[in-house]
Amino acid sequence: MSQPDIIQPKPVSTARKVFAAIFDFLFIFIVAGYLVARLTGGVTEEGFELKGGPAFALFGIVVLYFVVFSRFLGGTLFQRLFGVR
Repeated sequence: MSQPDIIQPKPVSTARKVFAAIFDFLFIFIVAGYLVARLTGGVTEEGFELKGGPAFALFGIVVLYFVVFSRFLGGTLFQRLFGVR
C-alpha cells in the first residue's frame, strides 16, 4: 500500500508578512486608540492624544490583538487577507 502524498504549504514571501504586520499594527493602533481616547476624553481636533493609563491600556490592547488573533483565531485580519496564514 502506498503512502499518500503529503502536501507542503507554499512558502510565503517575507514582504507579505511584513506588510501584514504593518497594516495590522496601524489598524489596531488607530481603531483601539480612537476608542480608548473617546472613552477617556483624549480625542483632539487632530485625532487623539493618550498619556499615562490610557496609553498603557492601548499598548495592552495592541499586544492582546496580536496574541489572541495569532494564537487562538488562526491569524490576524491582515494575515488572513494577505494569505500569510
